[in-house]
Amino acid sequence: MKLFRHGAPGQEHPGLLDAQGLLRDLSGVVDDITGRTLAGEALQSLRALDASQLPVLPADTRIGPCVAQVGNFIGLGLNFADHAAEAKLPIPEYPLVFNKAPSCIAGARDPLRLSPGSREVDYEVEMAIVLCRDAWQVGEEQALDCVGGYCLSNDFTDRYWQNRYAGQWTIGKSAPGFGPLGPWLVTADEVPDPADIPLELSVNGQRKQCARTSGMIFNVKEVVAYLSRFFRLSCGDVITLGTPAGVGLATGAYLEPGDEITASGGILGSQRIQIVAH
Repeated sequence: MKLFRHGAPGQEHPGLLDAQGLLRDLSGVVDDITGRTLAGEALQSLRALDASQLPVLPADTRIGPCVAQVGNFIGLGLNFADHAAEAKLPIPEYPLVFNKAPSCIAGARDPLRLSPGSREVDYEVEMAIVLCRDAWQVGEEQALDCVGGYCLSNDFTDRYWQNRYAGQWTIGKSAPGFGPLGPWLVTADEVPDPADIPLELSVNGQRKQCARTSGMIFNVKEVVAYLSRFFRLSCGDVITLGTPAGVGLATGAYLEPGDEITASGGILGSQRIQIVAH
């Protein structure tokens, strides 16, 4: 299934994309799309629905972030060898982990309003996972059981704040709008091979990034198992899994007001984000 959330920011309702590509309203069926929606009886009840009986939403409905109630938003740095090379950094021996503030999460087509003082804003197309159960000290053989869904992500980053202001990744990656998720949250059963998702990103129609998730250094099960060794991952946590080569950092060409970023992830759908001045 492809689940989404629709409506005004902060007032989103649950929805479902049917087999014909129609937006259907799930209001009254489930309260919202959260990690807990992706497992157990909640997921079984959604699978049992006759989607054709759900109300159809207008085609111009705003699509919000595809998951609600995110407690922890975790990112991975340098998880593609080609991106590490363009950043002139060594391939990490272990997953390089940072946090993004959950308040940066946005919809896949929401404009990105630059924050006051931002100056080197960069794009990073990625695949993200949403956990459907807690994970503490799980092995790789159980790790995928904790993943309820997959979605497209863009790890927007202010490189000045990240690298030249205070050397702290979280402050460079957490401004409002720096974490668009979606448009859809694709349930795990529809993603049989998370290592074969195409990722592409263009700026103003010029392709900048093109890769497949097979290029990740640490795969999904390795990442979940690794993180769960050190802290308890919670149902609903989001982990975005790193970007391939082609980011603005490599050339110094950063985003400006008026730029349009389009990103796609195959079954995960596509994003279209306009950069606007603060």
